[in-house]
Amino acid sequence: MCDTLVLRSHGQTWFAKNSDREAAEPQRLIRLPAVRGDRSPRVLTSYIEVPQTADRHGLVLSQPCWLWGGEMGVNDCGVAIGNEAVFTRLTLRQGDALLGMDLLRLGLERGGSAREALAVITEHLQAFGQGGAAGYRDKSFRYDNSFLLADADEAWVLETAGHLWAAKRVDSWAISNALTLGYEFDLHSPGLHDQARRLQCWDGKADLHFAQAFDTRLLPWIGGAHQRRAQNQQWLTQCSGAPGFANLFSALRSHGQAGDDFQRHNNRQVCLHAGSFWRPSQTTASLVARLQGPASVLAATGTSAPCMSLFQPLSLSAESGAAVLTDPLTAIEQSLWWRFEAVHRRALMDRAFRQSLRNSRNALEAQLWLALQQPQVAWAQLAAQARQWHHDWRNQALQGSVPLNRWWRRQAQL
Repeated sequence: MCDTLVLRSHGQTWFAKNSDREAAEPQRLIRLPAVRGDRSPRVLTSYIEVPQTADRHGLVLSQPCWLWGGEMGVNDCGVAIGNEAVFTRLTLRQGDALLGMDLLRLGLERGGSAREALAVITEHLQAFGQGGAAGYRDKSFRYDNSFLLADADEAWVLETAGHLWAAKRVDSWAISNALTLGYEFDLHSPGLHDQARRLQCWDGKADLHFAQAFDTRLLPWIGGAHQRRAQNQQWLTQCSGAPGFANLFSALRSHGQAGDDFQRHNNRQVCLHAGSFWRPSQTTASLVARLQGPASVLAATGTSAPCMSLFQPLSLSAESGAAVLTDPLTAIEQSLWWRFEAVHRRALMDRAFRQSLRNSRNALEAQLWLALQQPQVAWAQLAAQARQWHHDWRNQALQGSVPLNRWWRRQAQL
């Protein structure tokens, strides 16, 4: 489960995503440098090889620890992409192809604009298909994908079903684990209508409605996809001016009417907390970006649960983000994500600890974003403050004993 939104307003493009994955699935925020003149003929993605390209953009990528691709990211041209699992009638149930996260990374590496990235994704989708085990532990978990792609000048929603796809240029949009495109789209895969009829997904008697033709009902309903999207669409509608980072942080931290009563959570919350067989996913990373080409500004948690995490500022320049980025070669146990899990799990069970954590987080977050407005940003100082905050709260989390509930004890043993 995930939530992604984009808003183009007052000459600015804003992008935000919560990546919802299995509980206790580590996710790294990594920086991949630009590449020029690579002579490698092919590259191994998560499951299959595809032709390599000699020149690739540098990017910041939020990456589940076991995959080649990523859940969301921004490249050095200021192109942002987020993907969502969608459960269509054409989802490949067996075999290996490109995961949606692989398609996302390919789009960021090879696309200098949102439109170029869309072309990269659709070309690879049609050539190699999408599929393969997408779960960390649950290898039966398979899905197709939808994407939001944005740059400083435009944004696109791209939705897929098997090899088929449709795309629409948008200014304000949210996606949440269910297809959203109806009768109107600006681009589509070759022969879409004929193939939809051949596959018996559309009778050809009326206009093709993409979501009605290809979407399924059960998993989007269990995952609360339509309710989460409705919450985000309402937020986008109400946000008439430029939203600002703080407003987007608030949107990604939303629990709706359930608040912090985690027992009442039911997959309808944008900030998702795992806790049962029917609620196995949680928000494992969050990213916000104001897209301005190479001068784009990003905010990332690098940790689970944005409602408890610190959004750290970073840019596309190499000197930023030292306290939130993890080297891809670093052992996952040494990553920011893994080390913060002690804080996250203590905060789930201990209300007083959780409130103190948030108060401290709010104070530091305000300081970090105020410092970002200075003519010369002291990136090393911002990283030192964030690193110290994480160190102090980890130490506090490890003091004393607050038992996990039965469900979380089981996750900790896996």
